[in-house]
Amino acid sequence: MTADDFGLSLEVNEAVRRAHREGILTCASLMIGAPVANEAADIAKADGLPVGLHLTLVDGRPVLPPERIPDLVDARGAFRAGLGGPAVRLGVSARARAQARAECEAQIDAFLATGLELDHVNAHHHFHLHPFMLTIVVELARRYRAPAVRVPFEPAVPPYRSALLAATMMPWSLRARRRLRRAGILTNDAMFGLYDSGSMNEKAWLRIVPRIAPGLTEVYCHPATVPPPSARELAALVSPVVRAALDRAGIHRTSFAAAAGRQ
Repeated sequence: MTADDFGLSLEVNEAVRRAHREGILTCASLMIGAPVANEAADIAKADGLPVGLHLTLVDGRPVLPPERIPDLVDARGAFRAGLGGPAVRLGVSARARAQARAECEAQIDAFLATGLELDHVNAHHHFHLHPFMLTIVVELARRYRAPAVRVPFEPAVPPYRSALLAATMMPWSLRARRRLRRAGILTNDAMFGLYDSGSMNEKAWLRIVPRIAPGLTEVYCHPATVPPPSARELAALVSPVVRAALDRAGIHRTSFAAAAGRQ
């Protein structure tokens, strides 16, 4: 059970802390360039929370100075929003690819400098499905011995509003899983939360729990103390009803590193 965007805000950090201490949360994914990433790292170390790196190349702040990655950032020095432009830029520009590689290396170095153990690697908005980003992630995971890399494959019939998302992502997700496993990198067999992104409330959890099959499954979410949709995600993580459903189903909650035998 993973919370993404750890370090993005004090509200996210507090939700992650509470969900781990009082609820079912087992992992978090840290945005190392985010405004309160250092505070997030302190929470994780104090509470023994397994944390992975949430690589960010879109919709966030870089670790490197903007002048070193001009093809990746806007006039404010922030990563460009949206996926289309950055994806095309990486596809056609060798210079942008070199900058992306440097930024990813800087992010993993900054993560390790916190003193945290690396539990897993994934990317903001699942951008590591981009073929070049996947190449970087495979290289970094092997170099730094990351226990696992997320594959955003949800084995469920998507709701109508998510049908296009599923059709777009599924072939890339399956390709990523094959490539990662060929490289000897652990991946999740399944993932839930993709089709309920932004609304992983108690109702969503209770719908998902019966679908969790034997194997390594990741359920991810985006809790925060505010605004209300994110607060409902926090409420679900500390819900005794959700915990009881997981217990009845005999689901063992773990981290990627523990599943890989690294803990």
